[in-house]
Amino acid sequence: MSLRSLILGRRLANRELRERRIGAFEGVPAMGLDGLGSSSYGPEAALSVLIPLGAASLSYIGWVMAPIVGLLAILFASYWQTIRAYPHNGGAYIVAKENLGSNASLLAAAALMIDYVLNVAVGISAGVGALVSAVPALHDYMLLLCLLILAFITVMNLRGTIDAGRMFAVPTYTFVISFALIIAVGVWKVLMDGGNPQPVVPPPPLAKSVEAVNVWLLLRAFAAGCTAMTGVEAVSNGMTAFRDPTVKYGHRTLTAIVGILGALLIGIAYLATVYKIGAMDQSQAGYRSVLSQLASAVVGDGPLYYVAIGSLLCVLALSANTSFVDFPRLCHVVAQDGFLPRPFAVAGHRLVFSVGILYLAMTAGALLVVFGGITDHLIPLFAVGAFATFTLSQSGMVVHWLRLLRKPAPAQERRRHRMHLAINAVGAVTTGVALIVIVVAKFVGGAWITVMIVPAVILLLKSIKHYYEKVAARTRQPSPLQVAGVEPPVVLVTIDDWNALAEKGVALALSLSPHVVGVHLAQLEGPDSEDRHKELHERWEQNVAAPCRRAGRAQPMLCILQAQYRAIHVPILKLSQELQINHPGRAIAVLIPELIKQRWYQRLLHTQHARYLRRKLLEHGGSLLTVIEVPWYLEEVQALEPRQGGAAYVNAERGNTG
Repeated sequence: MSLRSLILGRRLANRELRERRIGAFEGVPAMGLDGLGSSSYGPEAALSVLIPLGAASLSYIGWVMAPIVGLLAILFASYWQTIRAYPHNGGAYIVAKENLGSNASLLAAAALMIDYVLNVAVGISAGVGALVSAVPALHDYMLLLCLLILAFITVMNLRGTIDAGRMFAVPTYTFVISFALIIAVGVWKVLMDGGNPQPVVPPPPLAKSVEAVNVWLLLRAFAAGCTAMTGVEAVSNGMTAFRDPTVKYGHRTLTAIVGILGALLIGIAYLATVYKIGAMDQSQAGYRSVLSQLASAVVGDGPLYYVAIGSLLCVLALSANTSFVDFPRLCHVVAQDGFLPRPFAVAGHRLVFSVGILYLAMTAGALLVVFGGITDHLIPLFAVGAFATFTLSQSGMVVHWLRLLRKPAPAQERRRHRMHLAINAVGAVTTGVALIVIVVAKFVGGAWITVMIVPAVILLLKSIKHYYEKVAARTRQPSPLQVAGVEPPVVLVTIDDWNALAEKGVALALSLSPHVVGVHLAQLEGPDSEDRHKELHERWEQNVAAPCRRAGRAQPMLCILQAQYRAIHVPILKLSQELQINHPGRAIAVLIPELIKQRWYQRLLHTQHARYLRRKLLEHGGSLLTVIEVPWYLEEVQALEPRQGGAAYVNAERGNTG
């Protein structure tokens, strides 16, 4: 068993994809961790903006969170319809492409990609922040912990979506149950104590007010708190992950995520106000998150506190899993349209898009390193991409319903379309207004970075598409095959010495063409002796030329070239150019016999001349030069055993499969 199979599991067959799809139970931890985790850093981000108000900040947190919860309800209704209209893939990219055009779809793709990368970095850093709140001694190791968690999530997703969903189900549902208990106990204490409960562990006192409240400050707090809604779009973007019927499981997952998130936001905002809990500076020693203060204030520092904070750490850190589920699927669709490199569209070892997963891990890791794993440094960049995709998706759905209303339909169906149109129109307007507020409020704090990166990503996507179109135009061949005047190529066989490798190469060359030239490079490894060249000539005459004469075949020539500067490809390229001058239009084939290194240590004990020569000849040889590798094995390779349900045999003449 290879190391990859040991870590990731066995390679999966294409037919097993149906068994790898998920239901609502796995869907909540697979796609909902971003939304559930944002219930922690969303309210905390809003309270962080309100810190200058001191104790007065608690009087306004409810007014900030109320429109956020209202907007969450609008998004729920909007995405419920999107899932029904696009049951196989209702992501913003697809909706925008079909209803708003290519440029809008690329804007959605760029915004989503950036948002997914930021979600990974923010989620993991917030999770480590929760851990540091409970264990302050780990403060100096925040970045290292972030990178270790990122590596773990990456490996789990390389194993497959269903594996990650089941693995992360335990901390997810533990988090939901434990904080549901804490909020329920907190509300019960408020009711029992007449609205003035005594905290078990008093939170740090709030600072004095240093700034008066104003509309701009509240708008900034709203913009920061909107990070709580990131992840709502994850279900519609990941519909291909659900088993049939996809709409049923998509709706169930969306309902669970939004319902839990809404309840948490309301409960946290209410209890933070009652227990007088404010935000603290994460970069300072002694930092405690809002949820850590809230849990200890309600239930103390007992077992439930550590269970809740431990599950919060897991949910926050694993909230990056939402991006790991949706980002590769988005890249897969964009790559199929030619706007991303084609490896992004290829399913990997475990039927997931491994290239997208690895790319996401590397970019998020770089972001964590640049910003030191501090959530507050990353939050200003966050939510711009999410709300841009919200707006584009809802706008696309408005066009979708308008298009359906133009078609003849029964009156009842037209009424349903008008209702759906109204819901998505409200969603488009509200998310559009929220997007403007977020960009303006966060622009100086770091949102300008996201605003500048989005056009750069769109330009990159268009450049990739242009490249593929250029390749397609150059390789298009509408005319039939030209068979008249086709001649065998002049075949060059690279030879180090007359041995088994050279014999196999020359034998293959003679089967391809009567014009064969053996090429030996002198002084390739430094000063060479003439005696060796004479010996090689004698062995060539004895073992190649003489047998060909006896068989009545054309004699292959032996050509010894000087490699004065030990550049293996230069003499062969010069020889091929001379042959093309002497034989205009004639194809040149270079056969490169190569000892195949089947053990790791063999790569250390042999030069890599063959691979280097192949690469250089392909780069500089031109269209008339063809390179052919001739493998030679020290040990006979073991043939792969055919698997049940494997390759189908194709009758090329009849076009039938058998």
